[in-house]
Formats: sequence, structure tokens, C-alpha cells
Amino acid sequence: MKILKYNLLYLLVILLSIISVVIPLLGIYLFLTNFSETKQVNILYLSFLIPLLFTKLLFEARIKLRNIVDYDEFGVSKKYGKYERMSAKEKKVIDMQKMADMERILSSSQIKKLTHKGSEDPFKDMKKLIGLRNVKDKMNEMVARMEFERSSKKMQISSKHMAFLGSPGTGKTTVARIMTGFLYKNKYIKKNKCVEVDGNFLKSSTSADTAIKTELIIREALGGVLFIDEAYALIEGSDGIGEQAVATLIKAMEDRKGEFVLILAGYTNEIKKLIQSNPGFESRIKDFMVFQDYNNEELKEIFVNMARDNNFVVDSNALDKLEERFERERNLSSFGNGRTARNILDECIDKHAFNFKNKEIDIADKFRITEKDVNVYPKVYWF
Repeated sequence: MKILKYNLLYLLVILLSIISVVIPLLGIYLFLTNFSETKQVNILYLSFLIPLLFTKLLFEARIKLRNIVDYDEFGVSKKYGKYERMSAKEKKVIDMQKMADMERILSSSQIKKLTHKGSEDPFKDMKKLIGLRNVKDKMNEMVARMEFERSSKKMQISSKHMAFLGSPGTGKTTVARIMTGFLYKNKYIKKNKCVEVDGNFLKSSTSADTAIKTELIIREALGGVLFIDEAYALIEGSDGIGEQAVATLIKAMEDRKGEFVLILAGYTNEIKKLIQSNPGFESRIKDFMVFQDYNNEELKEIFVNMARDNNFVVDSNALDKLEERFERERNLSSFGNGRTARNILDECIDKHAFNFKNKEIDIADKFRITEKDVNVYPKVYWF
């Protein structure tokens, strides 16, 4: 009834506005007819004075009533404000604008680079892992639970959101891909894919863009695993932008329950702080894997495997010097476990190429890392 009342008032104001335009025309007509001169002047005067007095009032009333009739309390058009009421052409324009905005925030090429295939043979890849005894035990335990739930049709399959705790370079990303393979094999996820980002990547310049970016990443991860390394970065900083990403993640974990698996990774204390900062994380993440630092023997084994992948072998004297180098590296804040082993290998290959060029290495040892190629002292950079 209220809307009908405003519609009738709006029509009445429009009618009066039309009359206010007609009155001067009528006055001119009467002025030109055979009235006395005095009457002619009075008629002409009144025909212009009356509309002049009411024109502003009618204009303001028309604007006010039009806003009430045509727009809701949020200022959205009642006729065109809803997507489903738009024409196909109008919808296409809106969709193109949305796509352009999403492409600005997170391009298709970026999404493609973030998406990786999970392990095709997770048991084999797990056995190949160096060290990480407790991580392997936890994976075996989780796999046993998955298999048990699959075989027990009456049991409800539990969610498998989890957290990886440990220092950089301890194999968390590798394990995430192996875990993706296990989840896919046991039908906890529909696609054997792992979308890999870090906490800072999810944050954008504004809270609104951060929410959209996080939603786009989640959308890409649907059916698979979303792995967020250095996830603690989401609650770092005073601008509160990361909190928007956290809120979007929590909402997706509830609204899209069972559609994807979230893995948060990073330093032990920082990840614990992140999880404890939000009840949504704390109530949904129940599986934790602790990644311990590699010991020197494990680092040497990692070094040898990496060298083999580059078609090199490592002699025993070089390994003895590596033992000393790893011990020194361990005392530095920059120590990065497997990443440190990779950096030292690159350094050794550089030195090996130089020694080979200067004929300090025999042609028979062209692809052998020797003690001459290993520096026991870490590189020091002065910035």
C-alpha cells in the first residue's frame, strides 16, 4: 500500500508539472483573444506567476518521489538493480567488467603458475623423502584413517585441513604434493592438484581486493588442495588487510566444506599464533605435522641427490668438507636446510667450472665434485 501511495503521488506531481507548463501557453492564448486590455494583462501576469511560484516545489517533490519509487534504501535501481532482471546485453557488459576486474587482481597466467599436480605415486614419493621420520609416521597414520573411513560406509568422512610446522627448506611443499596424492587416491578430493601460494601473495592493496583475490585462489583450489606457505604473514602488519584473507578462508572452509583441503605452513610458533588467533582455524585444523631441521648426514644425502640430478657425483673428500660447511651454516640466521644445500651445490658447480677451465681438475673428473670445489666457509654478503 505504501508503494502504491508513493506511485500515485508521483503521478500527481508529474500531472501538476505538465499543467504548470500548459498554464503560460493558455495565458498567451487568452491574451490574444478579445478581452479588455486590463484583463489581458492580468491573465498574462497570472499565467506566468502561478507556474513560477510552484515550479521549484514541484521539481523537488518530483525528484524526491522518483527516488522513493525507483530506488531502494541502498540507492540501487529497483528496475535494473537485480542481475536477473537485466537484458542479455546488460548482463554481458556486467560480466565483462567483472572479468576485467578479476584479471586485474589475479591474472589467468598467475593462477596457472600457482597450480601443480599432486603426486601420482604418493607411497613411492614418501619413501624417497630424506629424514622426516615423524612426518612420514603422521602421513601413514592419516592414510590409515582415510582408508578406514572409506571402508566404513556408515562413518562420516572427516575434513582434512592441516598445518605444517617447521623451518624453511624442510620439504613442506614436497610433502603437500605427496599429501595431495594421498587425498586424491582415497577420494577426499576430486582433483589431484595443489594450488601453492604464500601468505603475502593473498594480500592486495585494499581489503576488498584481498577478499576477491583470496576467493579466486580458493575457487581455483576447489576439488583439490590449497597450500599456503608462510601463512603467518596473513596476520602480520597493522593495516588489517590480511585479516580479510583470513575471514574469506574461514568462510570458505564452512561454506565449501568437503570441496577443498587447506594446508597452512610456516614456522612453528608463528603458525600456532595464526591458528590460535581465530576460532575458525582452531576448530577446523586438527592434523599437525612437525618438520624438524635436517641433520648433517641428511643434508649431505640431499646434496648428493641434487648433484646427481645435475649429472654430477660427489667424492668422499668433498663430503667431509661439506660436513664442516653445514655445521657453520647451521649457526647462521639464513640457514635454510634443503635450500642451503641447493645454494651450496650451485656455488660448488661454479667453482668446479672455474677449476676445470684452469685445468686444476682432470678431464676424468669433469662431472665429479671434489674437495677443491667446496669452500668450508659460508659466503658473506655486505649490503
